[in-house]
Amino acid sequence: MTYLFCLVLIFFVSETADANMAYITNEKDNTVSVLDIKKKKVVKTVEVGQRPRGIIMSKDGKLVLICASDDDRVEVRDAETMKLKYYLPSGPDPELFVLSPDDSVLYIANEDDAMVTVVDMDQKMIIDDIPVGVEPEGMGLNTDGTLLVNTSETTNMAHFINTDTLEIVENVLVDARPRVAMFTSDNSEIWVSAEIGGTVKVINPEDKSVKNTISFEIPGVNEESIQPVGIRHTNDGKYTFVALGPANRIAVIDQKSKEILKYLLVGQRVWQLAFTPDHKTLLSTNGVSNDVSFINVEKLKVEKSIKVGRFPWGVVISPN
Repeated sequence: MTYLFCLVLIFFVSETADANMAYITNEKDNTVSVLDIKKKKVVKTVEVGQRPRGIIMSKDGKLVLICASDDDRVEVRDAETMKLKYYLPSGPDPELFVLSPDDSVLYIANEDDAMVTVVDMDQKMIIDDIPVGVEPEGMGLNTDGTLLVNTSETTNMAHFINTDTLEIVENVLVDARPRVAMFTSDNSEIWVSAEIGGTVKVINPEDKSVKNTISFEIPGVNEESIQPVGIRHTNDGKYTFVALGPANRIAVIDQKSKEILKYLLVGQRVWQLAFTPDHKTLLSTNGVSNDVSFINVEKLKVEKSIKVGRFPWGVVISPN
């Protein structure tokens, strides 16, 4: 009996350890869907604050942080139970955010006050506000946490911020309504999507010059519907995936040559993207069709879509 119990326990622990969970914010339902990646199934739906959008996790996978945009604060929840642990302060209408490499500092883009709020995670208090452009959103941070890039939707700029001094060192003009800023794994480039401009700018973070401008053209799709938003790079430097909003496609781009290799048809108004830790699977949130698509990265193929809540916006996947 003891031997059998031990076998069952070992099996359960093994299964649990191998099961990455995805957490999806549902903007219209004020909920987060918890999705078992292995089973491709929603296992839990949790009520959260009003208009949840940005969502990230601590490096150890124990905490889930959620931008409760209409509550003007950040919720911190236990990743396993999804019970609320505490709130963190922010400015009005927090949208996207990023944690420092050691999880000690949180940088929050507050859409309604043209500020990036800096929060001390240990003290749970605001330590500074950085004035940026109008309607800040995208938040990209390099690997060592020394350079932060914020995008301002109305000013149409990428703001490069020194995290030691918390001052802007450069403003780079990009195309209309920039949404996401994402460093490549080697920190040699930062890619900035422009939703209304319909482009992605590739910027050299050393001299702040624009190296490339990537445009998109999809047969049978109106130019106005091609609205780049979410960006994710594979760690091996092979591919970059760009969510194209109402075009209902994800562009697959050769990260080195910047050539568009393929368009993947997913759900309606594809918004944000996230990889599993092994980068073998990519998830997309599809806001209007209320589902999440699973993409096989090796085959560049959409395998399945799973219904979640209304207007899925953000997505994060546990590291273990």
